[in-house]
Amino acid sequence: MALPELFPALQVEKVAEGFRFGARELTPEDLPQGEVTIAVRYSAVNFKDGLASIPNGNVARSYPLVPGIDLSGIVVESEDARFRAGDEVLATGHDLGVAHHGGYAAYARLPGDWVFKLPRGLGLRQAMAIGTAGVTAAAAILRFEREGLTKDKGPVLVTGATGGVGCLAVDMLAGLGYTVEASTGKPEAEGFLRALGALAIVPRAELQPQALRSLDRQRWAAAIDPVGGRTLSTVLSRMRYGGLVASVGLTAGSAFETTVFPFILRNATLFGVESAYLPRAERELIWRRMAEDLRPSHLDDLICQEISWPELPSALERVLAGGVTGRIVVALP
Repeated sequence: MALPELFPALQVEKVAEGFRFGARELTPEDLPQGEVTIAVRYSAVNFKDGLASIPNGNVARSYPLVPGIDLSGIVVESEDARFRAGDEVLATGHDLGVAHHGGYAAYARLPGDWVFKLPRGLGLRQAMAIGTAGVTAAAAILRFEREGLTKDKGPVLVTGATGGVGCLAVDMLAGLGYTVEASTGKPEAEGFLRALGALAIVPRAELQPQALRSLDRQRWAAAIDPVGGRTLSTVLSRMRYGGLVASVGLTAGSAFETTVFPFILRNATLFGVESAYLPRAERELIWRRMAEDLRPSHLDDLICQEISWPELPSALERVLAGGVTGRIVVALP
């Protein structure tokens, strides 16, 4: 299948008058180097994509750039023996959408090691409801398992629970049988989170007290935190003995305050989860499990909106403003 001479894309670029983000027509020669060329069918809207679309987002590392850290589609050309024309595939992370043209174009060309065949039981649209956010949530859960977390050790907190990582984490953890508590600053989202399996709702304000305490009442056995800042400080102070905290984001800021007390007196463990550069074997395990026991039970319900090409810029503004509950999937032309 020959690529068209021109195809649509959304592109950010540095120009003489400053920063520009908008629709462009690209040619096959505009695509970067790679062994696998994909006709993109779906992408997703992530906080990182929003940052790539603004001049001071500190995410894009090269210009011009097609954002979109997630994509799924159909192979049209392949120089990699693992893939052939017609294969349904997906790609997330690596330099996709930050230093290498990503998913907001009708076609993408990627290194073969970035590409995965669509797991049996998942559709191209469903894979983008999961995307990088789901890989991140699943990576945290796998780390919990390896650290010995079991369902009888106590509740697991998910902060920022209406965001991409948060809502997928709530759904996956509940599906595995954990007692899940979800924190949000959106009271209207309580029904949404309870439907995903959250048994308790923790108001955001409860995790952002005026005065921080190094140690507070023990409450959670584990936590997944995409928020950071004062929220992370408070979560650490309230972990049970031996508690596990996965720091996966920083929507409230990169700095936080704590002391050694949670680590020495409560034997707490704080670890980071970075999903963009996970080894391929780990990523293969995650996608296999997300099509099996880690598959979100409410995957289609997590898609709050499926948008078309022209709606992308406004959706990116909404995700940066914290105005999205669930996942936005982008259907490419």
